[in-house]
Amino acid sequence: MEENVRKELDALTGMVLAWKKDYLGSASSDGDEEYLAREFLEEVETHVYPYVRRLMECNYLTGPEAKEFLDYCYGQVAELGRAIRPADATQGESIGG
Repeated sequence: MEENVRKELDALTGMVLAWKKDYLGSASSDGDEEYLAREFLEEVETHVYPYVRRLMECNYLTGPEAKEFLDYCYGQVAELGRAIRPADATQGESIGG
């Protein structure tokens, strides 16, 4: 991967992490805030996914590189979802669920 492409992905990573931090800051501890995770997912799908897809189409990223980066972004969405889930919703879940 070229250095300029790595810099682009680093900038996208910073943007995704800033969004996640902002959504975490918007969450209250007493309510059902799953909509925040849905909005974060929408941000990734609207802004990040098309950009990464275009990098791949222009042969700046390979398919596996694009998948790895997008998996990281979707992993951030999942982490946000777990972090904002009400405590009573996680008590009855198994480790895999």
